[in-house]
Amino acid sequence: MTLEATEYEIDNGAAWIRLNRPAARNALSASLVNELYDHINQSNDNPDVRCMVITGNGPAFCAGADLKSPPGQIVDGQDRAIAYPDVLTSIIESSKPVIAAINGAAFAGGLGLVGAADIVITVDDAQFSFSEVRIGVIPAVISVVCLPKLGKHHGMKLFLTGERFTGSQAVDMGFAHRAVAADELATAVREEIDAINLGGPIAVREAKKLVRRVSELSIEAGFAETGPWSRRLFESEEGQEGITAFREKRQPNWVK
Repeated sequence: MTLEATEYEIDNGAAWIRLNRPAARNALSASLVNELYDHINQSNDNPDVRCMVITGNGPAFCAGADLKSPPGQIVDGQDRAIAYPDVLTSIIESSKPVIAAINGAAFAGGLGLVGAADIVITVDDAQFSFSEVRIGVIPAVISVVCLPKLGKHHGMKLFLTGERFTGSQAVDMGFAHRAVAADELATAVREEIDAINLGGPIAVREAKKLVRRVSELSIEAGFAETGPWSRRLFESEEGQEGITAFREKRQPNWVK
């Protein structure tokens, strides 16, 4: 399905959402942000979708906000405006894993998608930059999702200078998980999709919630909350099927 600013398809349990404004380096226009938000919710509601992939068409991943048609504005043919924080929140709170496949340059607001994603695979020589200071603004909104990965040490230098760094350097900083050659990106992403598909659908959903939740808790509160959580999963139909399949040395028959 092709819309004005995105492409959407489902393949092997993965919903591929492609930013499709290559002439504008996939800048975040109001239309693109609206469509991206809809695709994420559409994927969450589809039981055939196990995870999502966000990537870009053309040489760039995302150049940041489109200053001619910024997110949050109502555009012709659309009756509502989705703010960019709503998109980032929808990625974080999605019940299904979101993979960012960084096919090329990712600047400014485009890095918010990198920060919000659960798994990040990037082309090794892709250029990244928190370039906001160079036009007299700051990466305020995206700092909420980017700083937890970068930390204060890397974040301070990159936010202050706007200097560029590569996909390989992003891995070294903990901002991405894996950097590969451009012709290996699709294969690397499919490897992540296959790995996700091996897990129970409910377990994968709960594992994502677990990582987000436990990082907010003290040790005492963490043990208090995760003990019952673990028991619920062990006693669930999916958990029992997984344990039985392991004992019988077969693949689990997951129920969607």
